[in-house]
Amino acid sequence: MIRTSTPLLPAAGRQHPRAPCTGSMASAFALGLFSLFAALPAAMAQQAWPAKPLRLVVGFAPGGNVDITARTLSPVLSEQLGQPILVENRAGAGGNVGAEVVARSAPDGYTLLLGASSLAVNVSLYSSLPFDPLKDLVAVAPVSNVPLVLTVNTRVPAKDAKEYVALARTRKGIITYASAGTGTSNHLTGELFRSVAKIELIHVPYKGSGAALGDLVGGQVDSMFDQLSSSLPFIRAGKVRVLGVTSAKRSGVLPEVPTLAEQGFAGIDSSTWLGVFVQSATPRELVQRLNGSLQKVARNPAFRERLATLGADALESSPEQFAQFFRDEVALWARIVKSSGAKAE
Repeated sequence: MIRTSTPLLPAAGRQHPRAPCTGSMASAFALGLFSLFAALPAAMAQQAWPAKPLRLVVGFAPGGNVDITARTLSPVLSEQLGQPILVENRAGAGGNVGAEVVARSAPDGYTLLLGASSLAVNVSLYSSLPFDPLKDLVAVAPVSNVPLVLTVNTRVPAKDAKEYVALARTRKGIITYASAGTGTSNHLTGELFRSVAKIELIHVPYKGSGAALGDLVGGQVDSMFDQLSSSLPFIRAGKVRVLGVTSAKRSGVLPEVPTLAEQGFAGIDSSTWLGVFVQSATPRELVQRLNGSLQKVARNPAFRERLATLGADALESSPEQFAQFFRDEVALWARIVKSSGAKAE
């Protein structure tokens, strides 16, 4: 039973408690009760959330960094929420297919997106998108961060980023850098560094980072900006030389390697980050509750240790901080995409 100390009537229409209700007032009374009870199911459902399994959409194929992180996150987050979390791969268009699935889902907190940094790049890389990542999705919490590293093949004499830049200026228009393809994080990070360092580099796109790394090791290309996770085995085996980390802070996986910013190239902060998003109309209370659970996951020692094996660091922040970070990323890569001329259809 709902008890109230005041009548469910507009204040201007109050009558003496013993006065009979007119027809219009009776209708208003009935309408008020109907509205109140109509809102109860949604409120009760929100309070009980989550009452069924959730799905975590991944916009990339199984086996890659995003998919592996999703399957690492899923059981730990499931423990926090008390419901199973099913990973669903919806690959295509640089992550856009999976993101659109979530953007068009019901705003009930049961469909989550493990979005990657490509989500911010795609806003300007693609001439048109069937959804607006900034309007149709809401940022919940970051999950992990894999910095990129500047590496060179062992025949290149540079021992650090400054020597690499000096070499590029001496061999103007000759030094090459490989990428996993035009518009990828490897390519655009190279463009960002080229712009900051004011040097000329030749971009050599490949169909995937595996082929690019193979030619880097073999000496067919001079350098590469690659995810630490995929370059780490080659670095540790001495097959490539690492010159710097592209993130704002040093990586916990290679703490001895300085950032490019530390070496005098301010403004370089490029990483492959992952974070959770939901449909933009999802109730704020659910976003906050999900964020709290994800922050607890980020502090889980076993989760952090597993991420470290992938070359990644766990992240945590409020929804507001993550949303601002996402907006900043969209703006940053819009400038780099424009200057590079990269486009995807």
